[in-house]
Amino acid sequence: MLLYVLGMFGIAAFAVTGVISSGKKDMDLFSVVFLGMVTSLGGGTIRDTVLSVETVYWVADTSYLWVAFLSSVLAFFTVRYMDDRRKVFHYADSFGLALFTVVATEKVLALDFAAPIAITMGIITGVAGGIIRDVLSHRPPLVLGREFYATPAFLGALLMVLLEKNIPSHEFNSIYAVSLVFILRVFAIHKDLYYPSWLLYKKEVRHDESIDNTKH
Repeated sequence: MLLYVLGMFGIAAFAVTGVISSGKKDMDLFSVVFLGMVTSLGGGTIRDTVLSVETVYWVADTSYLWVAFLSSVLAFFTVRYMDDRRKVFHYADSFGLALFTVVATEKVLALDFAAPIAITMGIITGVAGGIIRDVLSHRPPLVLGREFYATPAFLGALLMVLLEKNIPSHEFNSIYAVSLVFILRVFAIHKDLYYPSWLLYKKEVRHDESIDNTKH
């Protein structure tokens, strides 16, 4: 039951980010709602397709579809009254990332897949919706930036696997894992946590280019 409720909250949170990201694109109601629904349902759809699940989760239970739809519509009419949309976007995105990652990891474990598969699918489910949203709204994908994004998802999925393997009967395992992802993302946003330079791939500047730049 807790897994089900968390999944619904994750869908609502990601739907809000989809609506906010479309705010400056002059989209109509139907386009905005579509973007919100694709953002919130995309990650889980990819997960179920890759794992060859018999029926995609929102087809088997249309409650997910309705939550995505209603959340998108509600966000469309209320987002204009938000004072700081950027902050709401980042908090909702962090919340959705945390929930989707952990819910997917737990679901894949319940399907008796190996731990590496559960962690991988948890990360993919968590970040895929945001990638779809950012690409469709012509934004640089958050997962491709310097800021901690995929790493919190990985650590949350890993924690979920470890908890389920060692204390499977504990009812708050998912809450602990969700909290870890969310807290790491909030720290990354507010404390400017970036990957160290030696972990970043940087474009090399050719010697002749650097010489030309010094002439200006």
